[in-house]
Formats: sequence, structure tokens, C-alpha cells
Amino acid sequence: MDSNEFIIRRQRLAEKMPDHSALVLFSGGVKTRSNDDKFPFSPNRNFYYLTGIARSNLILMITKRAGSVTETLFLQRPNELEAKWTGAVLSDQEAREQSGIEHFDYLDEWLQSFGTFMRRCEGKGSLHLDLNRYQWSDELTPAEAFAEDAQKKYRTLPIHDAGPMLKELRMVKSPAEIEEIRRAIAITDEAIRRMWSHAHPGMMEYELEAHYDFTLKSHGVRELPYLPIIASGLNATVLHYEENNQRAENGDLVLLDLGAASNYYAADISRTFPVNGRFTERQKEIYQLVLEAEIKTIEAVKPGVTLQELNEVTKQVLTDGLLRLGLIQESSELSKYYYHSVSHHLGLDTHDVSDYTAAMQPGMVITIEPGLYIEEEAIGIRIEDDVLVTADGCEVLSAQIPKNIEEVELLIGKKE
Repeated sequence: MDSNEFIIRRQRLAEKMPDHSALVLFSGGVKTRSNDDKFPFSPNRNFYYLTGIARSNLILMITKRAGSVTETLFLQRPNELEAKWTGAVLSDQEAREQSGIEHFDYLDEWLQSFGTFMRRCEGKGSLHLDLNRYQWSDELTPAEAFAEDAQKKYRTLPIHDAGPMLKELRMVKSPAEIEEIRRAIAITDEAIRRMWSHAHPGMMEYELEAHYDFTLKSHGVRELPYLPIIASGLNATVLHYEENNQRAENGDLVLLDLGAASNYYAADISRTFPVNGRFTERQKEIYQLVLEAEIKTIEAVKPGVTLQELNEVTKQVLTDGLLRLGLIQESSELSKYYYHSVSHHLGLDTHDVSDYTAAMQPGMVITIEPGLYIEEEAIGIRIEDDVLVTADGCEVLSAQIPKNIEEVELLIGKKE
């Protein structure tokens, strides 16, 4: 993306910041996997959203005092010896080109800079950090550790979670962000078609995954937005099955839930197909019901609608269909076969920052993903597309990926 994209994002954030406040974001560090082996680095998404930089051990500080906004990116000092082993650190010129930030200091100067800002605020300062925590057992983040230290130094310092401000910005995608998601979807489409073309009864789920991996790597996608689900037969009734180590037998359906990424912007697509290239009549009945639910739910997407309301549309279609098929006798039994919500926001995270009760706005990108999971018949079916909310409705960004029964059957096992 052009650096102007990030300049505009920071300007919009600064408008939301109260006077005499500082926003501090950490890019994150490289974590040890075992001994001297490291996990691949993935940047803090809020840091990346505001800078476009995917490097470890950087700090962004934005301050606002008396209406004046200052942006400072704190970089690692160059080290010639370390550069011979791991490459040169990010230079201020590179950082300026990527982010549009003009002012840089080194990491060993940043605490002094923060202290100077606090002194100039004369007791009126506040601190905003990315304090998002998914679960209690997660390790302490750099932001949480700094919050503890800052509170010890400045006992009366108000500390706030910057998440709500950033969520409000991130939920509505810019044209540049939407293009990144389109590219991720296009790569995913190619990967799915390759998997289908090589599919045949008796192959292992991980063999299908290998074709997926090949396509993504061929497009330079090194980091997956999430682990792919390639679930055959009974495995497809487990919502987040990730082992991908079973054999797809003749007659099995295979559920795919996967997506590529483009500059960390994710695609999230689900398709279900018969590994032998032909749906049985029973599989067709269930598949058509899920497809009907997806189509009806997509038709309901428009500004003003909430994710909760979309899920009610899905539930009604699935309930009516299951009653018609005799799988349930009353609507309260739906949860036996459909036990997740139909939608979530999509962006820099697969389950992107969102407010489940918020009304849709143009520029939001969401998934629509109804499913039915009939364990006693070893049938699990989910169909998922990525949808852009527009001024007068929506656009299915992944419309090019086949999902009608006839289209899917034509592509199974048909190598070019």
C-alpha cells in the first residue's frame, strides 16, 4: 500500500484521541520455539494497521498536546555484527517510505521521550495502549507490561485501552484494503481449484493440503491467516478440525475452510465437495439447503442490518429445511445440527475486530457461512463467501469460486 494510506489512518486516529494523551503501540517480538529456533514473526495488527511495517521490536508513539500531534517511530540501532547473521535492521528511510512517518528515534531513547511528554502534560496526561486479551491464560503482552511499569511511575496516570478507537477505524475498509482482500480471495480460488482438480478417493487430507500450500507459496504467501481445515467424512462435523491426517474415502464429502492472505489481509472461504466427483442424492438435499441459507442470508446484507439479524435469517431457512426433511421435529432442535453464527468481520484478522450488535456500514467486509453437521450420517457441509457491504446492498467478493452442485462436480479430478 502507498504510505498515504497509513498517514490518513493515523490522522483519523489522532482526531479521536483526547488532548494531552499518548498512544503507544508495540510491533511485537520474535518468540523462541525451542533452544535457538524461533517462531515466524507476525506483527501486532494494530501496529501494522497504522504503519504498514511488519518488523519486530519497534514502537510507535503518537502524542497529542494542546491540539498538536507528534508521531515518533522508535527503531533498533544498527549493529554491523548482527547484520551479518540476521540482516540489517529497518532504516529510517525504509520506515519513512513504508509508513509516511517523518520523526524517528532509537529504542533506547523511547522511555525518556515518553517521560518528557508526561512532564509537559503537567499531570493531565493519559496513556492509550492495545490492551486486548483473548483469554486469561495468555502471556503478558508488551503493552500490558508497559502499563504496569507506567502505573508504578505515574500513580495517577489514566490508562485506557486503545482498542475501541482502533476498532471503529478498522471495521470499515478503505478501497486499498478491499483490494488486498480481493487478491487474497483470488489466490484462494486458484488453490481450491487445484485441490479439486487433483482430488480422488483414497487420498489423504494432507495431500489435498499440499496442493493448497503449493498455490499459496507460488504467490509468495508465507504466513497463513489461520490453519486450513480439510475435513473428510465424519471429520467435517467437527467445526474446527485441523489434523488433516485422515483418508478421504469413496463417497465422502470433504469440507474446506481456508484462505490465503495478501499483506496480512485475509480471505476466509468454505466449500464442500464429493471426493469422487458426484454428490449422492442425500448429500445433494443437505447441500442445497445450506446453499439456500447462504444465498438468502447474502440477500439480506445491507447497511443497517446487524450480524445478529443475519444469523436469524440463516436459522429460519435451515429450520424450515430440516423440518421439511424430517431431521428435526421442532425449531428448538436446530442447534443439534447448526451451532455457530453465520458471520464475522474479515480483515487483518480472520475474525476481525468487530461489534456483533453494530449496524452494517458500507465498506465493511464480512463472511456468510451457514453450515449443517449431521454426525449420524457423517455429513458436514459449510459454504462460506466473503461479502462487501455497499451503499445499496452488498457485493460477493468471492463470487468467482464455484459452489453450485453442477459446477463443483465438473471440477473434481479434472487435471489440466
